[in-house]
Amino acid sequence: VRFAPSPTGPLHLGGVRTALYNYLLARQTGGNFILRIEDTDQNRYVPGAEEYIIEALKWAGISPDEGVGFGDGPHAPYRQSERKHLYKTFADKLLENGWAYLAFDSAEELDAMRDRLSAQGIPNPQYNYVTRQYMKNSLSLPKEEVAARLERGEPHVLRFKMPRNEEVKFHDEIRGWVVFNTSQLDDKVLFKSDGMPTYHLANVADDYMMKITHVIRGEEWLSSAPLHVLLYRALGIEEVMPKFAHLSLILKPEGNGKLSKRDGDRLGFPVFPLTWKDPATGEVSIGYRERGFLPAAFINFLALLGWNPGGDKEIMEKQELTELFSLEKVHKAGARFDYEKAKWFNQQHLKTQTDEWLADRLREQAGGHWLSADKTYAAAVIGLVKERAVFLQDLNSLSLYFFEEVQVYDEEGIMKKWTAAVREKLQGLPAALREQQAATAAEFEQLVGGYAAAAGLKTGEFMPVLRLALAGSLQGPPVYPMMEVLGKDRCAARLEAAFPIFNKKTGI
Repeated sequence: VRFAPSPTGPLHLGGVRTALYNYLLARQTGGNFILRIEDTDQNRYVPGAEEYIIEALKWAGISPDEGVGFGDGPHAPYRQSERKHLYKTFADKLLENGWAYLAFDSAEELDAMRDRLSAQGIPNPQYNYVTRQYMKNSLSLPKEEVAARLERGEPHVLRFKMPRNEEVKFHDEIRGWVVFNTSQLDDKVLFKSDGMPTYHLANVADDYMMKITHVIRGEEWLSSAPLHVLLYRALGIEEVMPKFAHLSLILKPEGNGKLSKRDGDRLGFPVFPLTWKDPATGEVSIGYRERGFLPAAFINFLALLGWNPGGDKEIMEKQELTELFSLEKVHKAGARFDYEKAKWFNQQHLKTQTDEWLADRLREQAGGHWLSADKTYAAAVIGLVKERAVFLQDLNSLSLYFFEEVQVYDEEGIMKKWTAAVREKLQGLPAALREQQAATAAEFEQLVGGYAAAAGLKTGEFMPVLRLALAGSLQGPPVYPMMEVLGKDRCAARLEAAFPIFNKKTGI
């Protein structure tokens, strides 16, 4: 299989999903996965796009076996611009056997033809089996004139000679049998006047030379598939034509149509795997990596956006996705994008990571107090707060009070929970913490619970106050494990600092 993007901008979510499905099929079957860069359209080339594609695949863990940025293999080179010398043989064969012809029409003449047909009420003017009779090409011009034009070096293109009124039928691995009539198809350009092949010829030639057995690509290429089938037939290589699988669109969250960058900008979510800075405008679009997504969660979410192995299980690592993947279970209908679901996947994957692994990532990415903190302490903190984290960076805000003294307290919580009776009964707790031994959550529960029982306090009266004093909020991990991590002296100090503030806030 191959993933063959064009370096015309950042990789869209749909492109990453295409790469992922190719990767999963190759890994499952012991096949070979190639990254090919289809840069035949030099006018649309965007600086940095190729490097972006490579980095995005590496981050997502979708590594080809060979290709640009991943090392050479038996099918090098991988940029179509570096394979130009290989395509002429295919073009010459098509010309010799009557499946292609030379066309000398200028851009102005082509525009005039389209305008003339539009004026006649033809909705989609094409260069086809009808119009080619009246244009300047090797089918309509005398051989001598064609030779003379070539001798003079006149610009020309090579066009495919589309048969008239024939059915082209092929089996799509996702959609079943697909049928097109050639009367609806035009004579596509195969070789441009600049000496570069178009996507259609280069695509078929490369797939043949690289021994591609399965072409998995987006739905937008379905209309090109009949031409590609005919090219295999015209080149005499139909017996090795790959199996086609055209993936349905990823749909916008609301309404109809394909998910676009505009939808992401409007609704506040990324549509690119990595942050992209447009070299022309300077506009920056944030990526999933920078938003805080884990690669495992990102590909888990993408894999199930249009495919499901059956059953209710959703959280899967790459190895399990590989074992279960099949083209037969890829959906024909478009998959609606749901960013909240993507965040849920990230939250679930975050919770499955070890506390030590998360601590290492925070040291690498967030720095700050994570760099100076004892590794064991950092891991213990993460173990307490990660249940509520959606993104890696959430662990910063959720755990700040483990590294700094509480600066802000939940005033509404204080007003509800700090009463004169509670103050009177809890004021001796800091001293009790300092005087008695407690190191584990169980020991803190015994010490604090015993103190509260002796003072006549119910759990619902003192636990929220302890949480407010220790963390500044009524939200957070269980109080006794929190006390274990903070230590009894620190807990005592926080109570001593918080109680006067609570008195002042409530006026008690």
